Amino acid sequence: MAETDRNPFVAFGEEVLKALYGTILILGMALVASVKALLPCGVLPRKSVTGEVVLITGAGSGLGRLMALQFAKLGARLVLWDVNQAGNEQTAKMVKGVGGEVHSYTVDCSKRADIQSVAKQVKKEVGDVDILINNAGIVTGKKFLECPDELIERTMDVNVNAHFWTTKAFIGPMLERNHGHIVSIASMAGIVGIGTLTDYCASKFGAVGFSDSLTAELYMTGKTGVHVTTVCPTYIDTGMFNGAKTDSPNLLPLLKPEYVVDRIMEAILTNAPMLMLPRFAYFVAFFKGLLPVNAVMLLGDYFGCTKSMEHFTGRR
Repeated sequence: MAETDRNPFVAFGEEVLKALYGTILILGMALVASVKALLPCGVLPRKSVTGEVVLITGAGSGLGRLMALQFAKLGARLVLWDVNQAGNEQTAKMVKGVGGEVHSYTVDCSKRADIQSVAKQVKKEVGDVDILINNAGIVTGKKFLECPDELIERTMDVNVNAHFWTTKAFIGPMLERNHGHIVSIASMAGIVGIGTLTDYCASKFGAVGFSDSLTAELYMTGKTGVHVTTVCPTYIDTGMFNGAKTDSPNLLPLLKPEYVVDRIMEAILTNAPMLMLPRFAYFVAFFKGLLPVNAVMLLGDYFGCTKSMEHFTGRR
């Protein structure tokens, strides 16, 4: 029967059933993802990373150092990148102290040529990278018109452009083996804009967009063994955001680094595509997409987010 000879009521019924099936499937996926996001650490089955090569940028302090120690305890082989040689070597010493294998490199993630050069060195001396964690980041904490152009450029280079160059350098073998993991340590500032953080928010929105698009591209190519995880926390007590605070310390607290790393490790080891911290951040993201802009600004006033950078000092 020709397509034009089909009963229009039958065709309409098939379209309705298809739409209903798709809606039920999507709601089911959303429910499963919501439950997983709310579960405590250690409940979901975790993958093994024993013998896996884990490369962490910004490993010389903060979250990068804590993640390196956690992966070392799980038997992973660590590759540490940081522009701060002394801090990076200290992290390497701590990894060796817990029995981990470690290779450290001094890298300026704001420079594409530096990333590409050291990436070649890593592949020659260590081998293919299995888990890439784009963690290096900087913040200026200046109002838009007060922020020097060179600092805006450096923020973009470190916080988002570096993700392109590191991923391009290491994802090839992952795709060939259909095995690997790309992790982007972004921020809730990549979901919701914050005043006095225009360059930082723009860079983190870019990091989130990069991860989303990369996920879509992997889905298109059927490389289901290569995972992408995007991490979006609020302010973390690492010194990077010293002085920043909200008026809702229970719903939007200054996060402890150890808690954040525990959740990041859980997300990576369970192949979670998205992690927002604290859990209330999921509701922030939901309402941000649902409400008009003026209502979002009003909520920002209510929770103290609008003026959260007023007393920012940062790491001295």
